[in-house]
Amino acid sequence: MGPKEVELILVKEQNGVQFTSSTLVASACNETAASVSDERETWGKKIDFLLSVIGFAVDLANVWRFPYLCYKNGGGAFLVPYLFFMVIAGMPLFYMELALGQYNREGAAGVWKICPIFKGVGFTVILISLYVGFYYNVIISWALFYLFSSFTDELPWVHCNNTWNSPNCSDWADNSSVNDIYKVTPAQEYFDRGVLHIQDSNGIDDLGRPRWQLTSCLAVVIVVLYFSLWKGVKTSGKVVWVTATMPYVVLTVLLLRGVTLPGAIDGIKAYLSVDFLRLCDAKVWIEAATQICFSLGVGFGVLIAFSSYNKFSNNCYRDAIITSSINSLTSFFSGFVVFSFLGYLSQKHNVALDKVARDGAGLVFVIYPEAIATLPGSSVWAVIFFIMLLTLGIDSAMGGMESVITGLIDEFKFLHKHRELFTLFIVVSTFLISLFCVTNGGMYVFTLLDYFAAGTSILFGVLIEAIGIAWFYGVDRFSDDIEEMIGHRPSRYWRLCWKFVSPCFLLVMVIVSFATFHPPTYGTYTFPPWATTVGWCLAMSSMAMVPLYAIYKLCSLPGKFLLGRLLSKCNQFQITCPYSI
Repeated sequence: MGPKEVELILVKEQNGVQFTSSTLVASACNETAASVSDERETWGKKIDFLLSVIGFAVDLANVWRFPYLCYKNGGGAFLVPYLFFMVIAGMPLFYMELALGQYNREGAAGVWKICPIFKGVGFTVILISLYVGFYYNVIISWALFYLFSSFTDELPWVHCNNTWNSPNCSDWADNSSVNDIYKVTPAQEYFDRGVLHIQDSNGIDDLGRPRWQLTSCLAVVIVVLYFSLWKGVKTSGKVVWVTATMPYVVLTVLLLRGVTLPGAIDGIKAYLSVDFLRLCDAKVWIEAATQICFSLGVGFGVLIAFSSYNKFSNNCYRDAIITSSINSLTSFFSGFVVFSFLGYLSQKHNVALDKVARDGAGLVFVIYPEAIATLPGSSVWAVIFFIMLLTLGIDSAMGGMESVITGLIDEFKFLHKHRELFTLFIVVSTFLISLFCVTNGGMYVFTLLDYFAAGTSILFGVLIEAIGIAWFYGVDRFSDDIEEMIGHRPSRYWRLCWKFVSPCFLLVMVIVSFATFHPPTYGTYTFPPWATTVGWCLAMSSMAMVPLYAIYKLCSLPGKFLLGRLLSKCNQFQITCPYSI
């Protein structure tokens, strides 16, 4: 079934009288659809798309956040709220974004030609992806720095006799030498003082100059990203064959090594221990819902951008089920790897597991390297581990960059002929902003960006996206679009989730996000009020795109439009035809 006829309805009011004009433009739509279909590049192979989506969705958070949340929130019992929110919100939203991008064959902003007043949410998600790139690439540069540091006979985070160590540095075994309050392990000091040099900064208002070592690593990351993206999906689709598959190879190797270590089984038992009483705690459900929102990668515009390069008849429903399931299974699988080593470290140092279990950067840059350092052939294991972190980070960073690039070149057509130069402009701009994160006080800038760039704002963006599709474009029309692509309509379950369940879920999450807000901290450092204000300005700058573009669209339309009439006719104003006329 090809594109249908379009009826453009224009309502104007002049001197108290409404004038309505309508036009059928079927042939123009057909011609435009054909030309767009011919011009837009597609993935070289179907597997390129699947690996790209999996590589983006499976990132560092799968390794450093989910296992800890599972352990902290009732072990196996945490899977109950996690899977519940996955089914009612995660998968439906994932499916929605893949279908939206594939049918309209444009980036995050361009797809909203289906309902132009909502195009601002497209710019919201593009800005969020850009902001995340400012600090996410820094994590990859840390991993690269650690990788270079691992090519030694003795890893530099083993002892306290290095130039960066403080008098408080103490091995785990030296419990009596230093008061527990002030005790710091060599691995912790290596990250804080040897890599970040945070001791040379008094806070976010005392950053200092970029450190050349981290700057060099960041430059290498930027160069890799550029040459992975400059030719579009033809090049990025080949890179993910390595970056998306390597983490699974390394995780399997690390698991096989981890389960043979003493104490590993105790760690895995702690990871899987079931405490159903924890399900009575509302915080457990909130953390499960938050993890679903961020782990699948909805709201960054990446899924829309990637699926826009699919063939029109591609089965996006099957892709959504496969890739979202793989993402969740990877999170669960990585927990066995993480807790086998945590159990080993706990037994080796004769401390409780909760003394070594943590999430975030501290897990992958402090605790895990410390565990690896105690193994025979530790340098080899360190190299393997940090290669895995690099590949986990690179393909996720590629996805975020592709969202920005595709979203903007589809919106501003003249950029199509200059993709290489525009990609260079984006990655260089990202590099320059990221330099603030590799200064002595860069960790404070990093923490601020991480806290505000993609928190409440991304939940808000997905909420507006869901409302725009379900209530203004219409679930029935959206289902017709999917049927046109894959040959059958989504079941009633998916339609109910899109129209009621997912929007309500997201609305609750946005409210909870505002209600539970606490000013950011890093260790014992509390950010000054002006820094928190800057953070909120950053978050609001992306969210503001929604109302600002809606106001612009209303003001730029000819005549005096009635807002209610415009919204009610959203599905007739450049809608039936999936291409702009």
